[in-house]
Amino acid sequence: MVEATKTVLIAGATGYIGRRLKDRLLRRGDVCLRLLVRRRSKLRQEVVGRVEVVEGDTFQAEALRQAVCGVDTAYYLIHSMGSGADYAERDRRSAENFRNACVEAGVRRIIYLGGLGCRETASAHLLSRLETGEILSSDPAVQTLWFRAGVILGAGSASFEIIYHLVQKLPVMLTPRWLTTRTQAIAVVDVVNYLEAALYAPIDGSQQIDIGSESTDFGGILRQAAHVMGLRRWLIPVSVLTPHLSSYWLMLVTPVPFSIASALIEGLKSETLIQNEHARLFFPQIEPVGLEQAFRLALQEIENDEVLSRWCDSSDGSVCDLQSQDDLHHAVLRDVRRFALGGRHPQAVFETVCTIGGQQGWFSFNSLWRLRGVVDKLFGGAGLNRGRRVAHALRVGDALDFWKVVDLKPGKRLLLLSQMKLPGTGWLEFVLEPEALVQTAHFCPKGLWGRVYWALMVPFHALIFRQLGQKLLEQSDLSPKKKDFLNI
Repeated sequence: MVEATKTVLIAGATGYIGRRLKDRLLRRGDVCLRLLVRRRSKLRQEVVGRVEVVEGDTFQAEALRQAVCGVDTAYYLIHSMGSGADYAERDRRSAENFRNACVEAGVRRIIYLGGLGCRETASAHLLSRLETGEILSSDPAVQTLWFRAGVILGAGSASFEIIYHLVQKLPVMLTPRWLTTRTQAIAVVDVVNYLEAALYAPIDGSQQIDIGSESTDFGGILRQAAHVMGLRRWLIPVSVLTPHLSSYWLMLVTPVPFSIASALIEGLKSETLIQNEHARLFFPQIEPVGLEQAFRLALQEIENDEVLSRWCDSSDGSVCDLQSQDDLHHAVLRDVRRFALGGRHPQAVFETVCTIGGQQGWFSFNSLWRLRGVVDKLFGGAGLNRGRRVAHALRVGDALDFWKVVDLKPGKRLLLLSQMKLPGTGWLEFVLEPEALVQTAHFCPKGLWGRVYWALMVPFHALIFRQLGQKLLEQSDLSPKKKDFLNI
């Protein structure tokens, strides 16, 4: 057995790239892996047993000191997109805190993943990424390898899900002029390859390393996706689709909320091309796959129900983060329903409960659920079309349509936090008792309008939630054996 030779920290280990990098490094026997996470419960139990976990973030000095103590190499995979108007300032302070803590602890190398682009033409969000890289690289006491990538293509990435849904749903697309903007996309597997290879790469000094595959434009990416998916699609350029209008269009057609759609489209107006040959110079063993193979790998993950991570796994924003909202003590309104199991095994029923949402739907009144999702999207909420990561697996932190998994006790309890636009805070809870399924809608109203909203929804709850519990029991009799919902 290979003995661990260095301690490696991942800050941002529950994000889209962080989860994949974590799983990759766990396969190695030469590192002792440490994770800085806001919530330990977002990690699988088998992972917790194999890593060191520090609970906290880059704004908590003691947690940060504990995280970097004795670390040789630290990955910085944090950004604040979606966290509000002050995201750029938060990004700056976070990077400064992290850099200073690494310098004080004697960390040898920081590895950061940012975005391609230049300051002169960068969007606000891309500019924040560039500033983060500059801050992390500013102290010669610690070496920083700053990787820069454009569109990341992989199952679960925001860019891929936008492309996938556009191509799937729209045979004819009226496209804005910025679809001719040049870019160099990269497969997520290659991003992880570079990040892993950077652990031991013999590189001197801080370096900026641009990564990507062949040069194309965003229209070319859509056409390549359609080709791989076996679909014929027509792109018709028009001049009336402003970035603002395009953001609303993407919000309705794809799973991403308006804030993320807007940020991504602003970024699409600027070229994101490789500006140096450092990737080939320092990592000649890595040959990035082309667009066609990147799409095929992503589709393979989806088809095999093996999506490892999604864009909404972790964020500072209310769309994605848990915000410690799994405590129901302040909920004042409840709709409690008990359904006798009738001899069914509780574990079988719980596995069925864990399949709700996404492509499976909500077992009854799906048209009403979809209508509620459309209304939510129009008001800036998460919307029903966000779906779920995989069909038969849930973990704490997963998005589930316009809900978020905030507690999961195998075979016993599933708690979902509502991320709909509501005049208050709502939860949907499923608890398995030896003889009954207990389904509870909890609500903490915000002012008078919150109570009015609840009163108006009571008739719909009586119809929808009663049917939901009954259908879950019936489905547990019909469903084949599911894979372990904690194994991914």
